[in-house]
Amino acid sequence: MQTIPLYPGSAPYSEYSPGQLPPSLADFSVPGSRGAVVVCPGGGYTFKAEHEGNPIAEALNSMGISAYVLDYRVAPCHPEAPLSDAKRALRLVRSMGYQRVAILGFSAGGNLCCAAATLFDSGDPQAEDPVERLTSRPDAFLPCYAVVSMGEYTHEGSRESLLGEEKDSEEMRRRFSAEENVTEDTPTAFLWHTSEDGAVPVQNSLLLAKALADHHVLFEMHIYPNGHHGLGLASAMPVASAWMREAGRWLLEKGFGL
Repeated sequence: MQTIPLYPGSAPYSEYSPGQLPPSLADFSVPGSRGAVVVCPGGGYTFKAEHEGNPIAEALNSMGISAYVLDYRVAPCHPEAPLSDAKRALRLVRSMGYQRVAILGFSAGGNLCCAAATLFDSGDPQAEDPVERLTSRPDAFLPCYAVVSMGEYTHEGSRESLLGEEKDSEEMRRRFSAEENVTEDTPTAFLWHTSEDGAVPVQNSLLLAKALADHHVLFEMHIYPNGHHGLGLASAMPVASAWMREAGRWLLEKGFGL
């Protein structure tokens, strides 16, 4: 497995993430695949959960879909650092020649996934680095039991770790609450949650679904009745484990496979 550095030099906001390794992508590419998925493990913006990284990429590979696991910066870091890493990852993967690029994330990584899908930019045509000239808009996003909102139904630990001293700032809460930032240009989505999630309430996905519907953005959503937070592939859950099969089918329908 190859590790690909995200940035050719120092990363933006590096001074706010002392002692952390430079952000990077773990390469799980499939020769001939038309699309690729950037995978963002969860971990409350304090670490990256292993079971939400490489095993997810391997499952996507089994369907003929390339994947890249993002090692993004976590606390202590600038609130914009993880989003900067996700946007760079989308540009970098797009520069590899894929026809379509998606982003998938779990829990706090789902918050990052949603931020990338709602706070994208079209690139800087004047940038010296050709990667930075590309759009950071994903073609699709897949939030998995995601911390969609920094409001009433948020995961307090994720909000505090990401926003730090600005955790009580209404402006920053709204910035990283995806339901507040959906527009008609938001990409299509596949989202899933369990209704008994005790750490990140299912209302997060419901808020996002409503915002997508209100802005006429096509999406598919699965709410499974049982399952604790942080299921990953949910291999031990006969019902919830269907999510990966359904997500793979959805991605293949959208041209991400061979």
